[in-house]
Amino acid sequence: MKLPIIFVVDDDQFVLRAISRDLRTQYHQQYRILSTTSVKEALDNLLELKNKGEEIALFVSDQRMPEMEGVDFLCKAMDYYPNAKRVLLTAYSDTQAAIKAINEVKLDYYLIKPWDPPQEKLYPVIDDLLDDWQGSYVPDFKGIKLIGYNFSPQTHLIKEFLSGNLVPYKWIEQDAEEAQKLMQFNSICGADLPVMFYEDGSFCKQPRVPEIAEKIGLSPEIKNEMYDVVIIGAGPAGLAASVYGASEGLKTLLIERHAPGGQAGTSSRIENYLGFPNGLSGSDLTRRAITQATRFGADFLAPREVKEIRLKDGYKTLVMEDDATVSTRAIVITTGVDYRKLENKGIADFTGAGVYYGAATTEASSCKGKDVYIVGGGNSAGQAAMYLSKFAKQVYIIIRKPDLTSSMSSYLIDQIKQVENITLLPNREIGEACGSEKLENLSIHDFERDVTEVVKADALYVFIGTRPFTDWLSQVIIKNDKGFIETGRELNRYEQFNKVWKTPRDPYLLETSCPGIFAAGDVRAGTMNRVASAVGEGSMAISFVHKYLAEV
Repeated sequence: MKLPIIFVVDDDQFVLRAISRDLRTQYHQQYRILSTTSVKEALDNLLELKNKGEEIALFVSDQRMPEMEGVDFLCKAMDYYPNAKRVLLTAYSDTQAAIKAINEVKLDYYLIKPWDPPQEKLYPVIDDLLDDWQGSYVPDFKGIKLIGYNFSPQTHLIKEFLSGNLVPYKWIEQDAEEAQKLMQFNSICGADLPVMFYEDGSFCKQPRVPEIAEKIGLSPEIKNEMYDVVIIGAGPAGLAASVYGASEGLKTLLIERHAPGGQAGTSSRIENYLGFPNGLSGSDLTRRAITQATRFGADFLAPREVKEIRLKDGYKTLVMEDDATVSTRAIVITTGVDYRKLENKGIADFTGAGVYYGAATTEASSCKGKDVYIVGGGNSAGQAAMYLSKFAKQVYIIIRKPDLTSSMSSYLIDQIKQVENITLLPNREIGEACGSEKLENLSIHDFERDVTEVVKADALYVFIGTRPFTDWLSQVIIKNDKGFIETGRELNRYEQFNKVWKTPRDPYLLETSCPGIFAAGDVRAGTMNRVASAVGEGSMAISFVHKYLAEV
């Protein structure tokens, strides 16, 4: 953590050098000493320091300066750092101005030049002021700050990207005092939001995700001309494949179109994963896996999307969304699934503005004291309900079935029953979403009573099933009628298999209809939708990659 600052301004270089030297001698271990002879430079620095999230504990300013008097400078400095202590350096003839400044700028002290010896005339005064400042000092967040409207789809997209990629950031609503100050200092209006403030003090209005990724270093270049294996998708299966591939000496590249972790990465608590009796969050599991894979030497590209796989002479070429290419000898597809969209009237209008797909952890804090609805009866819906119940006033789970027993794990059902502010609404479905700029109401149809009621709703979280992310794949890779990738012996059921498979051996267990291209995790037909299963398949796929590479 950077040290707080003592900021000194005096147009006389000799005086400035002397006061800075004395302050640095006494306080260099607890504070940084910044100094300048120019008031204009000082004010410019204050804006930059404020944007960076730096803290100033004490201002020391000369009174008589050609650009601006010290009292006027301290008045302006108060706008940026109202809690900083203020000391005025004066000549004996300026004592009346200093006394007047005590009332005008709430001056804490004035020092008459010279202050020798500092042990008697300087340090006791500064010690008292700094002790007083430390008593109420709360360190500011050092890092990325995002200012925006809570129910903005663009803001939601950025928050999801940052949290999904495990990037620490501070979310500040536009009406908050801190946001208003930063907007005022930097001439930012409401139409410019959302705005990202970076650690270096720079900011960007309405940033796009690729711009953010490049700025914070999440868009590394492709390091190798040829990889042994490229894994497409950084969910649990892809992360496991990258760990085992890199640890076993393969040149391994992991590509993710959005954020690592997949659906599991957005889970607030995974409680049935082997070896973690108290459970762990999806983000924690993702962080551990990414660290493990990169430690073994795997390359990681995100956010980058593969739009096509080209085949030539046994080699595979991946074409990215920007037409950049990656060559590899083998591929493991672990692109997972996307949440199915709720097609009811009004839902699309409020997506990202009160209607969310799998974003419980990202938007939970905005649900504090509000009424939240969840559609879906699977484990993802149950985990979201448990997490949101810590913030929301009331959480309602809407399902079409009479109970949760057919779709949710029993341990989750038992937990939900014990939470007072979670209510199950069975035999119901969403009718319509209504509101102005954000979601405000939902119409809910009750099958049993054949009635429809309109309820106040601050947020709706949708967990109504999934669909595989495979639309980008060519016809060479056989999929079932739901879009899941077929592998292994199941391929023999398809007439086109014999037309595309030209290898004398049968496909390996996780191999697709294209030799050397494997599938693992939720994207594969017939898989078990569990984190442990995906991790197992990802690691197993690497063993088949080794077999394939040995034969080519």
